[in-house]
Amino acid sequence: MSNIYESAANTLGLFNSPCLAKVELRVTCKGISDRDALSKPDPCVLIKMQSHGQWLEVDRTEVIRSSISPTFSKVFTLDFYFEEVQRLRYELYDISSNHNGVKEADFLGAMECTLGQIVSQRKLTKPLLKQGSTVSKSFIMVRPLSVTSLSLCHFSLSLSLSDFFSKSDPFLEIFRMNDDDTLQLVHRTETVMNNLNPVWKTFKTSLNSLCSGDHDRPLKCTVWDWDSNGKHDYIGEYQATFKEMRGAMDGRQVQWECINPKYQIKKKNYKNSGIVILNQCKIIKMHSFLDYIMGGCQIQFTVAIDFTASNGDPHNSCSLHYIHPYQPNEYLKALVAVGEICQDYDSDKMFPAFGFGAQIPPDFKVISNHIFHRVGLWLSIQGVVEAYQTCLPKLQLYGPTNIAPIIQKVASSASQEMHTKEAMQYFILLILTDGVITDMADTREAIVQASHLPMSIIIVGVGSADFSDMQMLDGDDGILRSPKGEPCLRDIVQFVPFRNFKHVSLYWNWEGYLRSQQKRVPGAWE
Repeated sequence: MSNIYESAANTLGLFNSPCLAKVELRVTCKGISDRDALSKPDPCVLIKMQSHGQWLEVDRTEVIRSSISPTFSKVFTLDFYFEEVQRLRYELYDISSNHNGVKEADFLGAMECTLGQIVSQRKLTKPLLKQGSTVSKSFIMVRPLSVTSLSLCHFSLSLSLSDFFSKSDPFLEIFRMNDDDTLQLVHRTETVMNNLNPVWKTFKTSLNSLCSGDHDRPLKCTVWDWDSNGKHDYIGEYQATFKEMRGAMDGRQVQWECINPKYQIKKKNYKNSGIVILNQCKIIKMHSFLDYIMGGCQIQFTVAIDFTASNGDPHNSCSLHYIHPYQPNEYLKALVAVGEICQDYDSDKMFPAFGFGAQIPPDFKVISNHIFHRVGLWLSIQGVVEAYQTCLPKLQLYGPTNIAPIIQKVASSASQEMHTKEAMQYFILLILTDGVITDMADTREAIVQASHLPMSIIIVGVGSADFSDMQMLDGDDGILRSPKGEPCLRDIVQFVPFRNFKHVSLYWNWEGYLRSQQKRVPGAWE
């Protein structure tokens, strides 16, 4: 089966589209085991991206000394392409204090995934694999947050320590309080050496990263005196909210007392360990469709395959449905290529699969434990491929090429979704067909009605037929109208001749849908 996936990946060169959004990734490791039992590791994580079969380093975290469960402050910012399978690899190293080079460091494990998996799951936790794919007891957790589509905040902080500190190397950490009462590191400043009145560098973070858009969400801020052995001395802490921080937007300073609870108990005249000062708070608003995914939207991906006679006898090598023992046909290439992209965003990775245009034999309801007919079934992408290969020899390709019933069926599910109060699903219908459809009027009507729903349609034209009618459905040359003259609310159809597929960027117009419905995805906006 791997040759199908490799062929599909080579066929679809979807790597020339403009970047629609950026994603910031935050990394935490748990339970790191080190080869040196006498000391704790000094961990560092490298992130690599696959390009033309090679793993290329994108960035790396800072080195945290003497830690088996580090939370890295370094944020990886990556361009996000919804239409690509962006493969990532995280490599964990123990970097000795004597050098910072990876070549001399001890390799502690690696984890591979796709950017789509991280974005759709919103918290990806996986074990690290050692050399030889041995599963270790160490885990890595990656949290994604969109940055281009949300408000980006710029902060400038300084500190004035109390008189009883004769020397200090202070740094500050900001944590947000999650809904489950856990703390998530938002930012760690640099260390200012030997300074009782440090002014840290201006830093920026997304509003979503800082407080998930909730201006009253508590933020825990801690101040430390840095130590080279990793055992930093605790100076104090304070709580803040973004609502309080906004007070510095008009040029005023906002201040908090940094309190050490132990000093409060032991020292009678103790007031605070110092004053943290917010000198500046600047907000820049940015927008992208990516936040609909990360705000709770799930993709529901449906496949429909054309089994009409115009495709040719599957037993003939000239047929578009010909099953070669070693090479995928055009239908399989398109199915796997688009399905591999969409499955990362589908919560259960199980897709309703339909066939249309064939004569169904009486005993066709169950073939090799697969159902694949007008009723449809739920399968993984690999399952759809296997069902396709299993049922095809049993079918009699026939006609006509009617796609309106398939559109109406998916639209019915999308319509039901609109009336739920839970996080919204977005429906994508992939139709693979070889020729001109025979129910154009009904199809136009079905598309116009579907344009009011959380739904998009990808029509992939397989073979060398004249697809001029499909271009009309695409709406690129004008607004598609129903036979009664009703216009599409938005362009929801993407038609692509498969022979030109490698030059096309797939972009589902769901942002247009949400704008047209004036819906708000919980957690996506401030």
